[in-house]
Amino acid sequence: MASINLIESFTEFKEAENIDRPTLMKVLEDVFKTLLRKKYGSDENFDVIVNTEKGDLEILRRRTIVEDGTVEDENAQVAYSEAILIEPDYQVGEDLYEEVEILDFGRRAILAAKQTLTARIGDLKKNILVKKYGDRVGEIVTGEVYQVWKKKFYYWMMKGMN
Repeated sequence: MASINLIESFTEFKEAENIDRPTLMKVLEDVFKTLLRKKYGSDENFDVIVNTEKGDLEILRRRTIVEDGTVEDENAQVAYSEAILIEPDYQVGEDLYEEVEILDFGRRAILAAKQTLTARIGDLKKNILVKKYGDRVGEIVTGEVYQVWKKKFYYWMMKGMN
């Protein structure tokens, strides 16, 4: 299983960024579906499974077993002779599920996914702020801003805000 310990990340985002697990799971799934589309041309035959309880991410490719020599689409079909090398009791017409390792995407694709994930989380944070303070547009408030740059510890105290 492509194991990435996500539980700590989910907890951090929940506490620091106020982003809930289902939303973060959806974003993570979308990012990996984008990676799949870039590498394989389509994400139709792939399942991205994010387990928040264990903190694992699993990507499965589903292909139908067809007669040897009749494979038309490598992403959707697999030859019978190739399938029986994986499991000897497969039959033509059955679905074959294979795990896709995250490392198979390559370093550049993983870095691009990380950047996409960071951008999507930034958008989520902006949307949360807009929802939280959108009804206060036009209000005059005073405040003091404090910043500590190491390890992203920020807080602010607004006077006149609840």
